[in-house]
Amino acid sequence: MPSVLIVDDLLSIHEMLEAVIQPTGFHTAFATDGEKALVRYKAEKFDLVLADIDMKPMDGITLLKQLKLYDPSSIIIIMTAYASTESAVQALKFGAFDYLQKPFRVDDLIATLRRGVEFKRFQDERAQAAPAAGVKPDDIASRLVGHSPAMKKLTQQIKKLVAVRTPVLLQGEKGTGKVALAEILHAASGASEAQLVRIDCSLSSEGSFRDGVIGLNGAGGPWVDQAKGGTLFLQHLQCLSLPVQKDLVSVLRNTAHGFRLICTTTEDLEKMSDEGRFHDELFYRVASLPVLMPALRDRPEDLPLIIKQYAAKAANPHFDANLIEFTDDALAVLTAYHWPGNLTELFQVISKVAATTETRVITSQQLPLRLRELKHWPVLAEYLAGQEKQYIDLVLHVCRDDKDAAARVLGVDRAKLG
Repeated sequence: MPSVLIVDDLLSIHEMLEAVIQPTGFHTAFATDGEKALVRYKAEKFDLVLADIDMKPMDGITLLKQLKLYDPSSIIIIMTAYASTESAVQALKFGAFDYLQKPFRVDDLIATLRRGVEFKRFQDERAQAAPAAGVKPDDIASRLVGHSPAMKKLTQQIKKLVAVRTPVLLQGEKGTGKVALAEILHAASGASEAQLVRIDCSLSSEGSFRDGVIGLNGAGGPWVDQAKGGTLFLQHLQCLSLPVQKDLVSVLRNTAHGFRLICTTTEDLEKMSDEGRFHDELFYRVASLPVLMPALRDRPEDLPLIIKQYAAKAANPHFDANLIEFTDDALAVLTAYHWPGNLTELFQVISKVAATTETRVITSQQLPLRLRELKHWPVLAEYLAGQEKQYIDLVLHVCRDDKDAAARVLGVDRAKLG
């Protein structure tokens, strides 16, 4: 029998809720404020917590934060007066499973509790299956290439996300590896036997998205059914229209969260929400666990390792691609370039060069001309435009003061560098 801890400072609410909840198959327990609720939860650990938002001395939002800190997998449903809907939506930001507006219908209350129980069961099943998954938390580092501070931080964050099933929002520029990371999370979650249903919101028409995801009366379409037990992956979420965003909120409430939701965006959804261009409740439902994917230019120390990996994947007709090396001047150019397309652009460049080269050692002159153009060196383009000495100093720096290598990068005679 699922258990629910009811937290409200009015005893009359306790009596009313007990009368309508217990006959539907729930065991109920009570606390009159957030502090007592936190103590009782730690002692007994309930399946669900149903808490009023307006209590003293610890209110519902503070209780929510404390519970999530103690138990990230806790399922908390917030009750709020109609006038404080905005506060309830904000509660989603801190990890609330859902909210109910007072006065609410008994049917809505029971349906929300059952969705919470179903999601709790889904979390527990995935947690038990995770050790047998193809990608374990300790293996994630091997799939996220790089040792820069940004990548170390990302790796630690992803390891923690494997342990919970709340929605994840992957933010970052195009080509930063959001799709690959979604696949890693899906595999590491223990849901590898279930489907990862991938939908690109920038390519899907509004009609097909409504048919596949929204369904009739916001109950969820066939794509949502396919994702049950697995992962629903929505790319470029910012491309959905506001009416569709609103309907998607209904789907996420009605489908009991029986799947892992992963979304990606190249835009700042919080800013869009503040400007009225993105549905605020949808933002908080998808962004409880935001992950920022670092741009390639922000982790240049990872480039040699990534380049080696990409080169090894090329099919060179002359020799084993694993033997391909890049000279210091080639690495200097690759490091200095700003990579607007990030990993996707880097992969295209390296794989083409490695597949077509007739020499095992690749110099800067074998790289595409655009990589060697002055305007694509961001430090120079933004701060040093027209200042030749600073440009030369920059090239010498990335070439580790090797003047022969710097001369090749600059395309000038070695004697000009002194």
